[in-house]
Amino acid sequence: MGTAPAGDGTLRIGAPPRWLRLLPVVLLAALILAQGVTPGDVELGAYYAAVAPLAALTYGVAGTAVMAAAVVVVMELPVVGSGTLVGAELGAVVLIGALSVVIAAVQQRFRGRLVLARTVAEAAQLAVLAPVPGTVGRVRCAALYRAAQRGTLVGGDLYDVRPGPFGVRALVADVQGHGLAAVGTVAALLGAFREGVLDERELRGVAGRLERRLSLDAAGNAELFATALLLEFPDDGSRVRLVCQGHPPALLLREREVRELECDPGPPLGAGLPGQAPALPSVVTLLPGDVILAYTDGVTEARDASGTFYPLAQRLAARLAEGADRSPEAIVDAVWEDLRRYAGAVGDDVALLALAPR
Repeated sequence: MGTAPAGDGTLRIGAPPRWLRLLPVVLLAALILAQGVTPGDVELGAYYAAVAPLAALTYGVAGTAVMAAAVVVVMELPVVGSGTLVGAELGAVVLIGALSVVIAAVQQRFRGRLVLARTVAEAAQLAVLAPVPGTVGRVRCAALYRAAQRGTLVGGDLYDVRPGPFGVRALVADVQGHGLAAVGTVAALLGAFREGVLDERELRGVAGRLERRLSLDAAGNAELFATALLLEFPDDGSRVRLVCQGHPPALLLREREVRELECDPGPPLGAGLPGQAPALPSVVTLLPGDVILAYTDGVTEARDASGTFYPLAQRLAARLAEGADRSPEAIVDAVWEDLRRYAGAVGDDVALLALAPR
């Protein structure tokens, strides 16, 4: 029994594998068959005692009790069991069965607590990194996040898309480190971004808020920093304004071509450089049908078996050349599936955000 992100990115309590559920029945059937073909003076009673403890792993209280009772009945049948159990031996088998039922009850109780704890953890994590709507203002959106730490929904990467009085603004960022240790910083940056979307007229002002928030959190921790890419779409969707703080450049998907969006490279947030100011914004004109893909370095730093980095732009261009679906949802799903095939297990947080102004 374990926990893992499901296909939709939520946490699920893993069901016991089918082979483990079948094992007690298979073992009991095998012992009955073995007892029937072995000489009468060969006793297999000690092996029967293993059936009930195995059932306790997966069957719950009622199922374990049934299996324990079945073992006693089978062992008392002269045809398939020994039929010669004395009081002490029968008592030992019954005691093992009873203890197995107790173990199943304890496991069932703790499994219920685990389900509750995971439900609370999932709600808390989704409150930090909420799912992106399919449409924000006049921008179609699709996002995907996979945390490197098993059993978590949030790590060191983050994204968000918010409408505001100055257009639709989006953020993709990567906090130093990953896993649950970075969640506090992720939550603080998202809060600063959501306030800045409403209050700051200039995109540089939003970046300044992120810098101030991270600098306050980094007091006493000189190694805390984050890369970030901010995007702003006016209501007419004719262009995008970008501010890059040490983050990998976004990709522009136009017809069957893929190219990096050039922008002034600023230092990472929290770098603590003297006189540091947010990077200058860059403006890129957009055409109908354009899609922008922002990502974190967990994508491009993934490697195949030979150690070669994942060539995101080239593989995306090859996909577009085949006439594949260019919707934001299809692009995000295709990149993730291709990345998994290319690199196998991805060892870093991965965030993808596709945006298509209408």
